[in-house]
Amino acid sequence: MYISTRGVKYRVTASKAILSGISPDGGLFVPEVFPEYSLVDIANLCDTDYKGRAKYILPAFLDDFTPDEIDYCVDQAYGKGKFPKEVAPIKAVTDKLWSLELWHGPTCAFKDMALQMLPHLMTVAMKKNNVDKKVLIVVATSGDTGKAALEGFKDVPDTKIITFFPEDGVSRVQKLQMTTQEGDNVQIYGVYGNFDTIQSAVKRTFCDETVVYAVRDAGYEFSSANSINWGRLVPQIIYYFSAYCDLVNNGFISIGEKIDFAVPTGNFGDILAGYYAKKMGLPINKLICASNANKILTDFFASGRYSFNREFQTTISPSMDILVSSNLERLIYDLSDKDYETVRTNFQLAGRHSTFKISKDIVAKINEHIISDYATDKETKQTIKRLYDEYGYLCDPHTAVAFSVYEKVGEKDVTTVVVSTADPFKFSFAVFSALSTEFVDNINEFQLIDKLGKLTHRKPPKQITGLIDKELRFKQKIAPAGVRNRIQAAVVPDNIV
Repeated sequence: MYISTRGVKYRVTASKAILSGISPDGGLFVPEVFPEYSLVDIANLCDTDYKGRAKYILPAFLDDFTPDEIDYCVDQAYGKGKFPKEVAPIKAVTDKLWSLELWHGPTCAFKDMALQMLPHLMTVAMKKNNVDKKVLIVVATSGDTGKAALEGFKDVPDTKIITFFPEDGVSRVQKLQMTTQEGDNVQIYGVYGNFDTIQSAVKRTFCDETVVYAVRDAGYEFSSANSINWGRLVPQIIYYFSAYCDLVNNGFISIGEKIDFAVPTGNFGDILAGYYAKKMGLPINKLICASNANKILTDFFASGRYSFNREFQTTISPSMDILVSSNLERLIYDLSDKDYETVRTNFQLAGRHSTFKISKDIVAKINEHIISDYATDKETKQTIKRLYDEYGYLCDPHTAVAFSVYEKVGEKDVTTVVVSTADPFKFSFAVFSALSTEFVDNINEFQLIDKLGKLTHRKPPKQITGLIDKELRFKQKIAPAGVRNRIQAAVVPDNIV
């Protein structure tokens, strides 16, 4: 069963937690009990492929899903045509440093790892719960989640999806991916504001009874495709186990040997999945939490004070330009021994005053598992160039943040896997300007992609080059205050509140 991080009033099945997305009290759903895996279990995982590992891990979290339903969801998510044979390959940088490439899916970002599965989990959950309504999926995105969610949910029966992104806070490719999105059930809006502003507006709407009842009266239920939804988070646990198994199979570590993971972090979902993997028994030494100049998590892990009353930085790693890391709530809940009253008080304080402070005991517990630092844009570009010049490895700016922070705080004698989150061509301007001194401000995105391909002798992915032929479908831009109305208007167009 799943309960809210803010109280015991809401206790639901896995399928209901996935359908709901967020608890009615504003908290996030977490499992009451986590499965534990032995080294024998991990050895068994080494004997299968990515889909087999998913089918082994997911049933422990989704125990109201039948084996056939799990198989269906996994096969649909990672089947032929969605990913290459190696769903999440690891690439060697050195014998001790590896990159886990999670961007070989349809939108060239790690969000595909979960968002190709979530629509199938949700449609199965609807049937299991005898839901006779349609589902309205609402997404706030800092760049990659939006396109991955849109691609996953496009034309899925009985669903509508509406996505909001910061108009001036995503890369040119990310914007093109969203604004050219196909599908009869999708809506996309650029918002004048940053991701935190958009995410806060979406969360408020989920708890706005006027809108909730109006949406239900129109025959829809709310849900979310952000990582606040457990159905988004649980598939991400799999690739930590998978990377470990691949290192074992390649002979670079032995079963039981502890390794580190360096994770570029914004909303804290990706690294939280790694923390859960460690909690379940995966031999992880440390998780390296890598931030960009919006270093709220670095400061928090050092001091215990969480404060987003600070200047927002726009960086070359825009998917990490986040000050309100929603999934941090789940970590604090777990390390405070499920003290939901403290969690509720803290996050209510954050809502009112943009700050709260946790106890020294919880800070100490966090530091047992997580070390953190940040990288500036200058350091990020230097890292992109150094990795390419010294090792021939090309990475995007988010991945470069993680490599840069690893260089600062990582233990070099411990095998470390950097979680690589996006194809470099999604951020061609930042990557090209890191590698070359040529002035490219005056050329269009597709010329720049071509230049980067020629410079690095790499072929850009067709998912990106194909955007040049796509129709620009969504051009509307709104203020943050308009998010609430647009959500309701998606299903009640004649009754905007």
